[in-house]
This record gives sequence, structure tokens and C-alpha cells, in this order.
Amino acid sequence: MKTKSKSQFGDKFAEIAGRIGGEIHLQALRDTFSILMPFFVLAGLGTLLNSVLFPYIFSGDNLTKIQSWGALLNNSTLNICGLLVAPICAYTLARHKNFSNAIGAAAVSISALFTFMPITNMIIPVNMEEAVAVQGIVLFKNLGTQSMFAGVIVGLVVTEIFMKLANIKKMQISMGENVPPQVAKSFEAMIPTILTIAGCALISALLIVLLEKDLITLIATTIQEPLRKINTSLPGFLLIFTLGNLLFTFGIHQAVIFGTVLEPLLIANINDNALALSNGQVPPHILTKPFVTVFTQMGGTGCTLSLLIAILVFSKYQASRKMGQLALAPGLFNINEPLIYGFPIVFNLPMMIPFVGIPFLFSIIGYVLTSIGWVAKTVVFIPWMTPPLVSGYLATGGDWRAVIIQICLITLGTLIYLPFLKISDLIAQKQYTKEE
Repeated sequence: MKTKSKSQFGDKFAEIAGRIGGEIHLQALRDTFSILMPFFVLAGLGTLLNSVLFPYIFSGDNLTKIQSWGALLNNSTLNICGLLVAPICAYTLARHKNFSNAIGAAAVSISALFTFMPITNMIIPVNMEEAVAVQGIVLFKNLGTQSMFAGVIVGLVVTEIFMKLANIKKMQISMGENVPPQVAKSFEAMIPTILTIAGCALISALLIVLLEKDLITLIATTIQEPLRKINTSLPGFLLIFTLGNLLFTFGIHQAVIFGTVLEPLLIANINDNALALSNGQVPPHILTKPFVTVFTQMGGTGCTLSLLIAILVFSKYQASRKMGQLALAPGLFNINEPLIYGFPIVFNLPMMIPFVGIPFLFSIIGYVLTSIGWVAKTVVFIPWMTPPLVSGYLATGGDWRAVIIQICLITLGTLIYLPFLKISDLIAQKQYTKEE
């Protein structure tokens, strides 16, 4: 009876988590950041070259000239990430909802995003100390990481409004059957487009007149920054990240929680760090997307590279060893689904404990060591598939201490996994004997 109750709880938990992960807006958000990943990796490469490699090779005027390349990369990636997020979010949401004019939704979101930007900006001209008010310009700060959360909101909310209006038959201007399809779509979407953008402009104008604030700044100060401070504080990070890992042990991919609630904020953090480093400033954040790759996902979710070492070095159970051999190659590149579903870790109580507990412990260790200066902060956006040791060196901008810490953590993880592995092997052997 007790076992049945536990099974029902697990099934119900997995069902609820699956529904959350299948929510269309969260799927659109995950797809958006997957599409943008190459841009962030390129920005990380530019930062690595500009701040780490080029200063060793060039100096003086030559260094300034060559670093302009990295500055242009920043302008085309980090400094416009908010502008990129809005249309991609709109497009992916429209595609998930089978909306026929997805590209139209993307165009409307870009236009709407610009209606929410300030009309007047304060800038400090070169060789001057006091700021002056200027009009007719758009600043990178309103297109970059500060507007990324605004881009998400505009991409989702404005697109929903546009699609609802576009699906009202009375608002569609029909041009007949002999008109080219794209022209017909344009006329069908004309009134919804006008109403959506005009409505956004009206809201923005009211905010400027009544509150003397534009929506981009309002979202950044009242939503994005408070949410980032909570979620990317150590307690908030540990809670969300651990919950995501726990879901994985029930068969629900960790990205359900991490990819939607935490990852966008961690990406904003690494973008801030990269920009700070490129401007010669101290990187402000410890917890970033590469921090997860370097300290808490070596070998994949659950730091399973340590488990693979424990299996291949210490396990005498042939089934486990065979699975370890099969999972080693992908595991070196942080792909561990074969191990999670094939070993398995899913619904395997002895393995669930270290799978959830080790990343929790390593997050604290990595955070403390970074905060006391024993290792540099992560400043380079690296692909999540970057192998351990290489990941530590690259993400920290070439700090060899990160490699030493990773080696120590992998060793510690192996020692923690070992007793649980022995218990799991013993249970598996007994079950196999009973079946025979």
C-alpha cells in the first residue's frame, strides 16, 4: 500500500511537471534562447580574444585597433540581445500556436519594442563631463541586456494580442482569391497590426506623461532586476536549480525549470560580466550560465562525469560497466541522457540522492571560492557542451585555478557517488537474480 502511494505521488508529480514544461509560452521562451545561443557564444569568443589573448600579443595603439573587432562583435550580439529576443520570441510563439503569419508577428513585436523606448536620452559626449539630453537616437543600453526581459514580455504579450486581433474575421481585409498569398496576408493583418502598435504607443505615451518613465526602464527596474536578484542569489539559485535536478530524477528534463525560470537571468548575468570585462571594469556577477557548466554540470546534470569515473574504475557489475563505457564519450561533452535513462538514474532512489545533492554542494563550493577570490568569475559565454577542465579555463578568461578546482570537485564527486553506486549495483543484481 505504501509503495503504491509513493508510485501515485511520483506519477502525479511527473504529470504536473510535464504540464508545466509543455506550456506553450515556456516552450517558446526555451526555443528563443536556443536560437540565440550562437550569438552569445560569439560574444564570449570576442570577449576572450579582446580581454585575454590580444593583450598578450599587441600593445598601445595596435591593441586599441585590433580590439575594435571585439567591440563590433559586442555591438552585434550582447548590445542588441533585447532587440533579438522580442521578434524571435514572437515568431516561436506564433509557430507553436500554428498562427499563419508568424513573420508578421515578429515584425509587429520589433515595432512595439521601439514604441516602449525613451524619446529623450541622457548621454555624456566625448571629452565632456556633464550629460546632455538628446532626441532622435536609440542607445545600445535600451537594446541590450537591460531590455532583454522587456523583449521577452513584448515578444509574448504583444504577440498574443496581435494574434487574437488577427483571428477576428471582421478585422481582416479580404483581397479575393487572385491576389498573391503574401499580399493577401499583409492586408488581412493590416488592421490588427495598426491597432496593436498604436495601442503599444498609447500605453508608452501615458507612462512617459504620467510617470515620466519609459516601459523598458520600468520593466528593468521593477521586474527584471528584483527577479534577477532573487533568482540568482545563492539561496534562490540553489532552490530553483535543485528543483530542476529533482525533476530530472522523475524523468522530467531539468530544462523544464532551469531553462525557463533561471537560464535567461543567468545569461543576462554573463552578458553583464562580458561587457564589464571588455570595458575594463570588475565583472559584477558570480552566478552565470557558464558557472553552471563549470561547477555544477561537469559531465551533464548531476555532475555525472564523477559517476562515470566511479563506474569505470570501481564497479564490478558488468551491466553498469557496459553502460558506463557507452555513456563515456557523450558524457565528456556534458551529454548524459544515456546515463540518466539507461543506467538508470530516473526513479533509482540510491542514485537520486547524489544526483541532486552533489550539484547543490558544488554550487556552494564554487560560489564561496569565487567570492573569496580563489578563482576568477566566469566572464566568457561558453557552449554547454564544452568538456570539463577546458570549460573552467575558457569561462574564467584563462584562470588555471579553475581547472585545479574542477579536478578536485570531480574527485570529490566520485567519492560521494561511490557508496550509492555500490548500493544501486547490489539492488540491480538482486532484482536480476529474482527475475531469473
